[in-house]
Amino acid sequence: MGETKRMTVGQALVEFLANQWTVDGDIVERTIPATFGIFGHGNVAGLGQALKQLHAERVGLMPYHQARNEQAMVHQAVGYARMHRRRATYAAAASVGPGAANMLTGAALATANRLPALLLPSDTFATRVADPVLQQLEHPHDTGIQVTDAFRPVSRFFDRVQRPEQLFSIALAAMRVLTDPAETGAVTIALPEDVQAEAFDVPVEFLQRREWHIRRPRPDRGVIERAAAAIRAAKRPIIVAGGGVLYSDAEEQLRALAEATGIPVGTSQAGGGVLAWDHPQNLGGIGATGTLAANRIAAEADVVIGIGTRYSDFTTASRTAFQDPSVTFVNINVAAFDAYKHGTQLPVIADAREAIVELSEALAGHTVSPEYAARVAEEKASWDRTVDEAFRPSGRALPGQPEIIGAVQRASAPEDVVVQAAGSLPGDLHKLWRVRDPLGYHVEYAFSCMGYEIAGGLGAKRGAEASGSDRDVIVMVGDGSYLMLNTELVTAVSEGIKIIVIIIQNHGYASIGHLSETVGSERFGTKYRAYDRQAQDFQGEQVLPVDLAANARSYGIETIEIEPGPGSIDELGAAIARAKASEASTVIHINSDPLIYAPDGAGWWDVPVAEPSTIESTAAARAEYVEQRRLQRPLLG
Repeated sequence: MGETKRMTVGQALVEFLANQWTVDGDIVERTIPATFGIFGHGNVAGLGQALKQLHAERVGLMPYHQARNEQAMVHQAVGYARMHRRRATYAAAASVGPGAANMLTGAALATANRLPALLLPSDTFATRVADPVLQQLEHPHDTGIQVTDAFRPVSRFFDRVQRPEQLFSIALAAMRVLTDPAETGAVTIALPEDVQAEAFDVPVEFLQRREWHIRRPRPDRGVIERAAAAIRAAKRPIIVAGGGVLYSDAEEQLRALAEATGIPVGTSQAGGGVLAWDHPQNLGGIGATGTLAANRIAAEADVVIGIGTRYSDFTTASRTAFQDPSVTFVNINVAAFDAYKHGTQLPVIADAREAIVELSEALAGHTVSPEYAARVAEEKASWDRTVDEAFRPSGRALPGQPEIIGAVQRASAPEDVVVQAAGSLPGDLHKLWRVRDPLGYHVEYAFSCMGYEIAGGLGAKRGAEASGSDRDVIVMVGDGSYLMLNTELVTAVSEGIKIIVIIIQNHGYASIGHLSETVGSERFGTKYRAYDRQAQDFQGEQVLPVDLAANARSYGIETIEIEPGPGSIDELGAAIARAKASEASTVIHINSDPLIYAPDGAGWWDVPVAEPSTIESTAAARAEYVEQRRLQRPLLG
């Protein structure tokens, strides 16, 4: 046996993580550049001590950052990972029981978005010498089940270090999954509290620098030729670009392909930014929250070229977006699971950039017809005019959300990052936001987690700063999502991290309120109103006296309140300019009218409506639902 070092499991893991590096072509960076941690009895003497000791021995080798909520730690890690195109993420350490359970939502979010995050939840005693301990679950039928077992279905990798010697294989397997484009997501290593502090002999080799090379597989021989033949035969092809394009740095290759062939591009939420909004082939968002231009072209497409998309129900408009009865799917994806979706006979299992390069070569000299190119240009121009009109200030005392988005758009710089996740904003941004930078659109919409915005924005800002960029991160959040998880504003104050947070106050859940109307439930339970004891509901008109601006101000953040009035949109623009000029975080509070919607993009989302009902509005909604479902297709192509 070679040279060894006597260490605890916690000390060995922390030093191991500090020496892991991601290599992606010419780009080399730390895979785990820092660790978040909230300490309790389960980890304060294990990982907490290890982080403290390494900090004392070698400052900066594994920086430690505080957070105010375990879920938010994971959200920050995910925000950071997206800004680094999945090459790096943070580790997040939590204590036993409730601390660990609080991270479950973050784990599900990371896995749903195919973004890496390393979770280190503590576990109860492996030795069971003190059994049951504080915060331990007890199941008579299986006394080994603990909170950390709940991470199994929401993680891409899960293991528990029951003995110190297991750390070596578990840590290496965890790193493999974190850095694998086809497998990445939440990676969870459960750490019993006694094992964390247990000493053993660690091979020095385990602690030395190790490089993880990102796989960029090329397509199999002959696959691209078959895909190219299908595209050449197509009369109305369309590209659906997803997050995989960004994660493989393929936006330049996609732009070249679109320009050479004239094939239009629609983007998923994760694919926002793959082309600048004003690129002639960029039709904007596609699907349930997509633009009218993209959805009209998609409805008639005979070949759909999916690149780096997982084809969520929002992207396919619940399988109503593509109406050509003979539509063919060419699915390019590094994950076979996604490449084979919709029964395609033309899966291309490869890295997006490598596949686009080879596809471009195979399509050399091919262009769409002049008639089709003119149709694409006409639809794009029409939608651009629609957005111009939606952005125009109305002078109403309570502006609509499209006007607010327009004001933020005008006041922001091209490189700024807009961050959002839940409510009505993702749909409106997907239709309206004019992305000008590949990393300028950061909408978490695989899990669409209320409360992601502020924490994710902090992660995005950390990621930008780590890359040497001083771009502003603008978090847009509705009052409902703000109330879910706003305490990370304290983290911004604590570390002097600058983000701009725009709270849009509409006194309820705007998105679900609108959805409730469409399914005939008349906004039941979606308004923030005082409880009417006589009616026994919250459907009255007495708005709650909640002051979110005062809440933000109480955290020590500069807060600007915009009062309702005809000049509120102009005031919003001025407030953003002031916030951008500041070196510290700023919260801007503005009231809006939740009943003013973005322009219709002709997308549909399958939300089942009650079949029998005594409510007239529900019966009407059911009839409309049945009619829409007639458009759903199996999408076998």
